[in-house]
Parts: sequence; C-alpha cells; structure tokens
Amino acid sequence: MADQSKYLITGASGQLGRLVLDLLLDEYHVAPSALIATTRKPEKLAAYAARGVTVRSADFDDPGSLQAAFAGATRLLLISTDAVAVPGQRLAQQRNAVAAAKAAGVKHVLYTSMTRPDPASPIPFAKDHVGTEQALLDSGLGYTFLRNHWYLDSLLTKLPQVLASGKWFTSAGDGRQADISRQDLARAAAVALLANDGGSQAYDLGGSKALSTSEVAALASEVTGKPIQVVQVTREAQAEALKGAGLPGFVVDIVVGFEQNTLQDRAATVSGDFQKLTGRPPQGVKDFLLANKAKLTA
Repeated sequence: MADQSKYLITGASGQLGRLVLDLLLDEYHVAPSALIATTRKPEKLAAYAARGVTVRSADFDDPGSLQAAFAGATRLLLISTDAVAVPGQRLAQQRNAVAAAKAAGVKHVLYTSMTRPDPASPIPFAKDHVGTEQALLDSGLGYTFLRNHWYLDSLLTKLPQVLASGKWFTSAGDGRQADISRQDLARAAAVALLANDGGSQAYDLGGSKALSTSEVAALASEVTGKPIQVVQVTREAQAEALKGAGLPGFVVDIVVGFEQNTLQDRAATVSGDFQKLTGRPPQGVKDFLLANKAKLTA
C-alpha cells in the first residue's frame, strides 16, 4: 500500500524551513503533493507552490486560523517561532499550534526545541521550549523533540566583527558548546519527519565536539590567517557594552544568557544523536569555517 502521509512544515519561509523543504524535495525525493508548507506570508513560498507543494497561510497569533491550515497533515514539523521580544508570546503561539494540530487530526508533531530545556536555564526563552514540550506531552500526540544546539551559522555574523578588531570579548570563560550548522539541523528535521516510526523520542542534536571560545577563535585564525585575542569580561561589563552599542534590552539579555549558558557547559553535550538519526557525522567547526571563508573575510 502506498504511503499516504502528509508532511507539514510550519515557518516554511524561514531559513530553516526552506532548507528542510529543499532537502525533502531534492534529496529525499518526497512528492510535492505530500508536502504542506505554512507561513504568515504565502507569497514568499510561490516557487514551492509552483512545484506542487501545498502552501497555506498560518498565523500562530490567530488560533482560529490554524486548524484549517493544518488540515490533512499526518506529521507536522513545528519550527519554533521568532517571537522572543515579548515574554510569553512565543509560548502562547506554540501552544496554539499544538492545540490546533490535535484538533486537525495530526498524528505526530516534531518540535525544534533547545538543548537542555530547563526552567533554571540562564537563557530567557528557555521557558518557551519547556512549556511547548510540556504542551506536547499533555496533548497525547506522538512527538519528537529536536533539541537543537546553537547554530554554527551565528559565527558568520560574529566573526567578521571579531576579525576586523582582532578581539573577541566574552563572558563565557572556558565553557564549551557543541554547535552545529543550520544545514545539518535541517537534515535531522527532514529525516525525523520522514521516519514514520510511530514512537515518541527526543534527540540532542549538536556537533561532534564541544569547543571553548578560545578554541573556536584559534580555528578561525588558522582559517583566515588573522590573529584573534580572546578577552574575558564579566557578564555585567558585557551587558553594559551591548547596551552602549544600542542593542534592545531583550537582545542584551539573550546574548548574555547564551554566554552564561556556555560558561555553565549547558550546551556542551556531545550525544551522537545526529549521526544516529541521519547516518552521517555533523560538519565540524573548521570545515564549516573553511566552507564559509569568503563570508568571514569579505
């Protein structure tokens, strides 16, 4: 009997969502008719609609719109939203999505959570992930928690500034984190979405090695040929510097929270789950930097 599954990706016009769609279509050869992509702005996915993907409007702040948006899906990838400026908004949005998935008859929800979701986390939005995971546990739906580590891709924003000044200011001390590329996380999501194994599970998805800021800086220097001095500062000094640079308060809290998270080695877990799920190792930090060298030195 032919597989009748319908796979739905929320936030499909975002960077992660597009990568997942591309993998499903071009590498895993999923029929476009088996895919549903939702977004607040369907016009952004016109190219996918032209290929035969069903594109629907979905606004997580409008619970009434979601059940229709999710209709017909059997497995749903819930990509966490970007509503982090207002405390509680993202959690409310994602609870809306879980309730709508259940009402629409979705059988299994995959959720892009974070590594070590914990109410005691120094990261301000950790509670959003804790609450969304709990909503899925309470829903009775099948679930897969994709507990994603931080994107290596953030280095493409950070490092050009560091390389230009020659200094990397951090309050993370010698803490380590096992970062992973967005492309690898998209692959993990695509593979898990297609798994159809019927069970519920959680994957801790990170790199194959946890590195400190100094170790990443040394690799970046090796790749670019430019020296980097890592300067340790207090969290208070870092927060003041970020505020002085004009960053909004919620962004300052997130950046400093990430640094404290690293200081506590809360993102240093090396689980092997990515390779277990996908059958391949994650891209290493040096290989990522080499592949993106032009973006670092532009």
